[in-house]
Amino acid sequence: MERKIQQQVTGYRTQDGAGVSLVRVLGGSTVQEFDPILMLDSFDSINPEDYIAGFPMHPHRGIETISYVYRGRMTHRDSLGHEDTIGDGEVQWMTAGSGILHEEKLPASERMLGVQLWLNLPAKDKMVPPAYHSIKNADIEEIALENGKLRLLAGEYEGSKGYQSHFLPLDYYDVHLNPNASIVLKTGRERSVMVFTLLGDAYVGGELVKEKTAVKLTAGDRVELKATDTNAQVLFVSSTRLEEPVVWGGPIVMNTKEELNKAFDDLRRGTFLQHEIAY
Repeated sequence: MERKIQQQVTGYRTQDGAGVSLVRVLGGSTVQEFDPILMLDSFDSINPEDYIAGFPMHPHRGIETISYVYRGRMTHRDSLGHEDTIGDGEVQWMTAGSGILHEEKLPASERMLGVQLWLNLPAKDKMVPPAYHSIKNADIEEIALENGKLRLLAGEYEGSKGYQSHFLPLDYYDVHLNPNASIVLKTGRERSVMVFTLLGDAYVGGELVKEKTAVKLTAGDRVELKATDTNAQVLFVSSTRLEEPVVWGGPIVMNTKEELNKAFDDLRRGTFLQHEIAY
């Protein structure tokens, strides 16, 4: 059965961090529909003043952050002692788990283009030790399509394997389509599938979707992506629904109000960081 669009979400312009201009597409109001994706922020600017202020040191607990920088650079530094820079097609994958502090610096470049996803952690894994992993271009397979290419950022595609998520299954593709080209992606029938039009409009399941729009798809075992008469770059994300309570406060996402209150109490008491080394 072919998947169709269940819901479309167009983002809104806002600021975060120390004054970074971005488009927030998914957030608190879309948690149930897009489960397990909590948030999607999109960055696209040729003006460094929009983003060089960056995101100063801040806490996270209960989630994973997955940043894909297709153009530009991002430097990560955290309380585990990691310092790492990705850019031009690379991925940062941070497991906040029981608690981490990190900062993200965005140096000036010709263009800053990419997205950050927040992936929820299952209740049983909320308090796992924090960790950081970068997926560099050498680890990302580029698979030639008849009229485009697919970059396998994580998960599996037609027998090819990329970085594997530790807690939730996640297939993450960056699909590039030439004008009027199309591709049919096979999907697990019960998987929760989201598509985001990073550059250009595209047809998803036969329906036109404007650039910078996230769509949640109905159940099914396949979906067709098709470009219009211009190039399209589409991000495809497939995982499994958690169907668990979400209690969200700023950078922390837990399952109960008590857990959330404890997280902020830990921050006040200086007991937030429970692990000093990555596993």
